[in-house]
Amino acid sequence: MSSLHRALTDPGLRPLPERVSLLLKELDAPPRLAAHLRAVHDVAAGLVAWVRERHPALGVDGEAVLFGAATHDVGKTLHPSELTGPGGEHEPAGYALLRERGVEDRLARFARTHTSWGDPDIGIEDLLVSLADNIWKARRLPDLEQHVVDMLSAASGEPKWQVFMGLDDVCDRLAAGADRRLAFQSAYPVA
Repeated sequence: MSSLHRALTDPGLRPLPERVSLLLKELDAPPRLAAHLRAVHDVAAGLVAWVRERHPALGVDGEAVLFGAATHDVGKTLHPSELTGPGGEHEPAGYALLRERGVEDRLARFARTHTSWGDPDIGIEDLLVSLADNIWKARRLPDLEQHVVDMLSAASGEPKWQVFMGLDDVCDRLAAGADRRLAFQSAYPVA
C-alpha cells in the first residue's frame, strides 16, 4: 500500500471528497500534501457545520468550502519545495491546474484565494477556507477572524461582539485538535 493511499484513507480525519482523492492520485501528490489537505478539510467541515447552525440565513456554500479546503494547496504538486518552505507559486499554479482539469471557477478559486483573505472581493466561503488553513494547526489570526466576524454580523444582524464570542469558541474547540492533526500530517513523507 502506497504512502499516498494511506494518507488518503487512514482513519483519524474525515476523508476528502472522492473527486479530490482521485485527482490527488492522478497527480501522484506527495503523501504529506494529501494529509495536510485532509487536516484542513476536517477543520473546514467543523466551521461549515457551525456557520450553518449559528448563521443559517447566510446560505454558505458548504460544498464549495469543503472542496476548497480539500484542494487549496494542490499547486504544491507542481511546486513541491513549498511543502517545506515558503512560497506563493503554488497558488496561481493550483488554480490553473484545477481549471485545466475541468473544475469550475467557483471551486477552483480557493487555490488562489486561500492566502488573500484581505482582498475586498473575498466572500465568506473564501474566508472559511483561509480560517481552516490556519486553525488546523491552532494558528489564530485576529485580522482574518475579524473579517469573518464582520461578514457574519452584516449578514445576520447579530452584534459583532456576539458573533465574535461564538467564532472564538468554535475556533478554540477546533484548534484543540491541532496536535492530533499535526501528528497525522507528519506521519507521511514529503515525497
